[in-house]
Amino acid sequence: MTLLSTVLAFDLGASSGRALIGELIQIGDEEPKLQVKEIHRFPNQPIQIGKHLHWDILRLLHEIKTGIRIAFQEGYKPLTLGIDTWGVDFGLIDANGELVGNPYHYRDAQTEGLIEEVNGLIGKEALFKQSGLQFMPFNTIYQLYAMRKASSPKLDIAQTLLLTSDLLIYFLTGKKVCEFTMATTTQLLNLENQTWNVELMDRLGIPSRLFLEPVAPGTRIAPLSPEVYEELGVQSIEAVAVGTHDTESAIVAVPASSEPFAYLVCGTWSLLGTELAEPLLTPETMELEFSNEGGVGGTYQLLKNIMGLWILQECKREWDERGNVISFADLAKLAEEAEPLRSFIQPDDPRFYSPSGMVEKVRSYCKETNQPIPQSEGQVARCILEGLALRYRQALEQAEKLTGQSFSGLHMVGGGIQNELLCRLTAGALGRPVWAGPVEASAIGNMLMQLVSLRQCKDLAAARKLTATSFPVQSYQAESTDLWDQAYKKFIQLRPA
Repeated sequence: MTLLSTVLAFDLGASSGRALIGELIQIGDEEPKLQVKEIHRFPNQPIQIGKHLHWDILRLLHEIKTGIRIAFQEGYKPLTLGIDTWGVDFGLIDANGELVGNPYHYRDAQTEGLIEEVNGLIGKEALFKQSGLQFMPFNTIYQLYAMRKASSPKLDIAQTLLLTSDLLIYFLTGKKVCEFTMATTTQLLNLENQTWNVELMDRLGIPSRLFLEPVAPGTRIAPLSPEVYEELGVQSIEAVAVGTHDTESAIVAVPASSEPFAYLVCGTWSLLGTELAEPLLTPETMELEFSNEGGVGGTYQLLKNIMGLWILQECKREWDERGNVISFADLAKLAEEAEPLRSFIQPDDPRFYSPSGMVEKVRSYCKETNQPIPQSEGQVARCILEGLALRYRQALEQAEKLTGQSFSGLHMVGGGIQNELLCRLTAGALGRPVWAGPVEASAIGNMLMQLVSLRQCKDLAAARKLTATSFPVQSYQAESTDLWDQAYKKFIQLRPA
């Protein structure tokens, strides 16, 4: 066995983060393979301070440093590291290079009602034509506008805005960059010319001086600063701006061998879409609430944000707090045993966006839509999972309508595919096969872009081939399509009272 390269990936999600080692190996004349090992896992818990919800960004930095130290203690010698995180959130840096306050959490309430207000000022159609993004209350544009409306002194003090992954890279290297895929999540980048929309910022009172010119995914940034590698007692390694938005990293790892293909990045959020060469900025795209996000290798992702397994996670948290601790595996078993297609939710109903009281929210939705009200944990879980599966079908059919393409099946990647019941339900709802894998898609895509930067992978196509060679894919076939068709007709007619 020949070790060709070693890289270190940090994959940060809404509730936890991981450090993973990737080793590119070759045995004899066989195709190279990527081996992945998790070496450090840590919680990512937001903190409520007064009226605002924040990320504990310094704790995340501490855990990343711990992951770097562990990598070297265990004998690995990574050449590079990359960090991928959720989109839209940011930190502000002052003239002395220091962080101005704790970054806000995307579920903070400060942006409530601002979509309508900004649309009234700018025009919904004009804003979509410029940014290509689905109108979501947590987008960076609304966070900054909320700060301006509140006369936040932070905006006057700040010199640079760094999105979460770029902020953490800055803490490690002292180098400030803005990576392209992350920049496209702000709703402040003009996709038609790939420049910051200064006119829009001026109209909203957002200081345009905060924004750095985006760099392409795969750009090598800088080595660890002397202070960091001396603190950790390790040799310096180089940071790479991978596709730092975790969705885009996950899409890099979709093992599709032909085009067009559809994918579902499945986790706390569900992102369903397809890859295009150019953004699709039509009125129909806006009306169906799809986003155009920048991808790697000059691609764009036409995708739909769907609430995802957040709803089930919140229900589990509620049951756990009541003393009824149930593992996700046991929940899936209880859901499997529950009566199928009895009742289901539309997961994108606004009531499911905010935390707390999620079990009652599921029940109230079913009551308002004249469906049987789920009572047991298994019934609630099945109601959520079937609602997700039906929503995936709706979004997939909408993607086909928008692009004029036809998809033979759906690639599912991410942690959510460990719920095999959800994969089977999705295949049933779609009436098409589902190909599930890999689980660690964001981390793997992160590693693949590091390998591209090291010239161990030629391009995006080669990266996806390496994924297909290295990681198994589980196939799920459609079952009981007539029953699902009947359920789908009911689903698309659901309207809460």
